[in-house]
Amino acid sequence: MVKQTTIKNEISLTGVGLHTGKEVKMTFKPAPVNNGFTFVRVDLEGQPIIEADANYVVNTQRGTNLEKLGVKIQTSEHVLAAFVGCDVDNVIIELNASEPPIMDGSSKYFVEAIEKAGIVEQEAERKYYVVKEVISFVDEATGSEILVMPSDDYQVTAMVDFGTKVLGTQNATMKNIGAFKKEIADARTFSFLHELESLLENGLIRGGDLNNAIVYVDKEISESTMENLKVAFGKEKISVKPNGILDNLTLHYPNEAARHKLLDVVGDLALIGTRIKGKVIANKPGHFVNTQFAKKMAKIIKIEQRNHVPVYDLHQEPLMDVNKIMTMLPHRPPFLLIDKIFELSDTHVVGLKNVTMNEPFFVGHFPDAPVMPGVLIVEAMAQCGGILVLSTVPDPDNYLTFFMKIDNVKFKHKVLPGDTLIFKCDLITPIRRGICHMQANAYANGKLVAEAELMAQIAKKQ
Repeated sequence: MVKQTTIKNEISLTGVGLHTGKEVKMTFKPAPVNNGFTFVRVDLEGQPIIEADANYVVNTQRGTNLEKLGVKIQTSEHVLAAFVGCDVDNVIIELNASEPPIMDGSSKYFVEAIEKAGIVEQEAERKYYVVKEVISFVDEATGSEILVMPSDDYQVTAMVDFGTKVLGTQNATMKNIGAFKKEIADARTFSFLHELESLLENGLIRGGDLNNAIVYVDKEISESTMENLKVAFGKEKISVKPNGILDNLTLHYPNEAARHKLLDVVGDLALIGTRIKGKVIANKPGHFVNTQFAKKMAKIIKIEQRNHVPVYDLHQEPLMDVNKIMTMLPHRPPFLLIDKIFELSDTHVVGLKNVTMNEPFFVGHFPDAPVMPGVLIVEAMAQCGGILVLSTVPDPDNYLTFFMKIDNVKFKHKVLPGDTLIFKCDLITPIRRGICHMQANAYANGKLVAEAELMAQIAKKQ
């Protein structure tokens, strides 16, 4: 079992935003399990939070830009790529502006900051989406395509072809996430001269200089353009190197452009929100096709998770029958809503209830169309979770379990007489001071019928 990770200590970086040209302070902070990557705008009232979620992508011009309730985060991809590349799951990223500092145009400085902060394991298990078949997305307008196929590791291949002689066709491959830091992280962003001219004219690259972007010269440079470049970059002299890039930069790799596109893919696919076990192949990738693919993957994963029903042998000898359950739980019929416990570990529990027409609540709910009340399904899930928390004390019969909080309750399907309810409760956070915070799901007839986040506490009987 691979555990989730976060950083050990908080750490800050300062620099200039590429598009805003503003001085930016960015702070990485440890985050709890299942937090994922969240941006916090500390410069705004209420310090609003924007989750790194593909559904918040609003613009992909010159970067992947997120927006939630009017609050924006620009060019998020290099920072997100660094965390994925360092194998970190949960981080809070505080910013006092709308975009992270561009630094040298790569993820290098973010990776160094993460390593300096340190990485620690957390209690919860890391969740993966295992790719079982090819999933793809094609942008018909550009011919860009990105797909993922089954693989034991997370691998990425990027193929770049901009139809220019100066850059040509380039490929780059990351065979596993461990290769990111050494082979991908320091690949810098790049631009073509014709793009740079337009960006400068429209004031869209105020934080750019020759130290954070490789500029491929794909056309003749006029005298006026050369003067504009000198002013923009604060240089007395600018020239073109024999390899076709503006001077003051030396390529780290002959295929640095392809490596940076791969870096962008890693950062953009972090917006899926779930680790992938599969091989990604990106042909002519860009932020639009990357994030559209991320949205598609996130939707597929959500649907599969919603419809995934664990399979249990209901005829096996239970771990606990109703008599053993009553030695642990204080509930008694007709309010005891668990018949059997099949699995019990430090982090999860699986229980069962046979729903019959003899249930007393069917007398009034509803006599002509009996349906199990949703509140009782939640209560049954809580009783199942009560077994989990009471199993942590040596004398459970001396304790009572009380609800503290119920969140994100959803009822998907009706539960009727004759149904067999299966409950699965998994810890969201470790049990501390008798407090159990868990994700509870109820299944019947091969479907998820209800789900909720539950928090309960055990207390000694008076």
